[in-house]
Amino acid sequence: EVQLVESGGGLVQAGGSLRLSCAASGFAFDDYAIGWFRQAPGKEREGVSCIITSDGSTYDADSVKGRFTISSDNAKNTVVLQMNSLKIEDTAVYYCAFTLPGRCLDERNVEVWGQGTLVTVSS
Repeated sequence: EVQLVESGGGLVQAGGSLRLSCAASGFAFDDYAIGWFRQAPGKEREGVSCIITSDGSTYDADSVKGRFTISSDNAKNTVVLQMNSLKIEDTAVYYCAFTLPGRCLDERNVEVWGQGTLVTVSS
């Protein structure tokens, strides 16, 4: 059974940084993709960043390019999303997801969701 456990959400001021972690288990970590998605109040869920764990390829939404960095530690089966220069509009529940490598920012490819962690950016 695939399990994903997120940690690291919280409250931060605009311009600050947060680091989200996703600990994964129950599958061959280097055969799939792990993505971060988010859902802001009143908005649809959107793909933020994802990483193909077999080769380290990463993909980012335009809204976070240059500010967010996704990385993986295959030895620890962990994916980290480093979020810098946070903006108020980054406020959302962030979800870690186990997804297929192709089009890993498309939530239709997600097979397992984490429980979500709240990120709140204040002015």
